[in-house]
Amino acid sequence: MIKKNLSEIIFPINKELDDFSIAFKKSMKTKVGLLDLVTRYILMQKGKKIRPALVILTSKSCGEVNDRTYRGATLVELLHTATLVHDDVVDSAETRRGFPSINAVWKNKVAVLMGDYLLAKGLMLSVDGNDYDFLKVITNSVKRMSEGELLQISKTHKLNNDEATYFRIISDKTASLLSTCCEIGARSVSSNPDKINDMKDYGEYIGIAFQIKDDILDYVGKSLITGKPLGGDIKEKKLTLPLIYSLNNSNNSEKREIIKLIKSGKNKKNITEVIEFVKRKGGIEYSEKIAFEYSQKAISKLENFTESDSKTALIELANYVIERKK
Repeated sequence: MIKKNLSEIIFPINKELDDFSIAFKKSMKTKVGLLDLVTRYILMQKGKKIRPALVILTSKSCGEVNDRTYRGATLVELLHTATLVHDDVVDSAETRRGFPSINAVWKNKVAVLMGDYLLAKGLMLSVDGNDYDFLKVITNSVKRMSEGELLQISKTHKLNNDEATYFRIISDKTASLLSTCCEIGARSVSSNPDKINDMKDYGEYIGIAFQIKDDILDYVGKSLITGKPLGGDIKEKKLTLPLIYSLNNSNNSEKREIIKLIKSGKNKKNITEVIEFVKRKGGIEYSEKIAFEYSQKAISKLENFTESDSKTALIELANYVIERKK
């Protein structure tokens, strides 16, 4: 099979994504000067559009794209953008997608209020469109994302993460929103509970696979490709799957030594030692195996759907999330 990049995978829905972009820009319009300035700044920062693409692809696999589909895609992108703005405040991030972050330009107060505003805009969009089923899905997603983030913070302080907790964190923090995208896409065109649940599960599984791959790239990615230095998670004292597996397959003295290295600071030598330890203990191979299993579970959820360009793209997307280099 020829490996495709993301733009090739979503090419069949380019027209729908253009229509979405128009709807998204319209949803961001405001008559408040500062808000309008910040929203225009956000719109300059072009993301990959994975989330709206998922809404559109799942809706096309279940029926015909309609106005509800575009409202759903706009809702999830507003929520996603709100979480990015808030995350940059929490992380004291200086940049986002190559641009200075909102908090770096306008300070934390404006950034927090901007994130709140975007979330409120998304919720009002659903209320105005009578999309009350979307509201239930999206509010559950916000709840899960918050719980996942707080659980990760508590575990980072204690450095005592295990596999079960890791999967709970990434399921809530990352997979919940992709699951929401797919569920909303299906709901926008269908009332069939089996189709809706299959798409919901598809999104959950590719979200888990996506995050595991992200965590692998922190150990083996190339900085020039990923745009991030190796060992970022180690610096932040995050125990992700490659490291959790490696620690579980070590004796007590090895564990103590590695935990000591992680606790003792961010110098390059310590990070390199932890990365080499994970490679030596098979943490990368194990994590790649688990990511592949989740991508296959996602694909299995598409078995009952009629063959189409959209279904093919969803299959390719499930493969892409574990084959990507950044």
